[in-house]
Amino acid sequence: MRSESAASEHVRLPPAEFPPYGDFAADCPARVALDLFVSRWTAVVVYALRDGPKRPSLLQAEIGEISHKVLTDTLRRLERVGLIRRHRYAEAPPRVEYELTEPGVDLLEPICALGRWAFRHADTVVAASLRDDEFE
Repeated sequence: MRSESAASEHVRLPPAEFPPYGDFAADCPARVALDLFVSRWTAVVVYALRDGPKRPSLLQAEIGEISHKVLTDTLRRLERVGLIRRHRYAEAPPRVEYELTEPGVDLLEPICALGRWAFRHADTVVAASLRDDEFE
């Protein structure tokens, strides 16, 4: 846990190594990336596919608490933006599997970094939100 003085210090980030897009431009790569996380299930589904192709029923069982509809919508969205690939096998009954594309595999790095941050700081965030709830 960091001290109060360390937490209040400003973090100096290195300069960006890509051309600027202007203030909050709609096509800014950072906004495109952050838009992926509008759905809380994006990171969960990508992480669940980290070890290789899986069928939707296995994904749903592993993830838990995700409805069939939400999983299907999330898989379609991830396929549409190029993060996963859908394989349909000509079998009876039909079999479908999903796997990460190269950009999907690359997305595991920030997802894991966010997971490490959550592991270190979730208690602080939850405690603060509970204190806020007391005053509402």
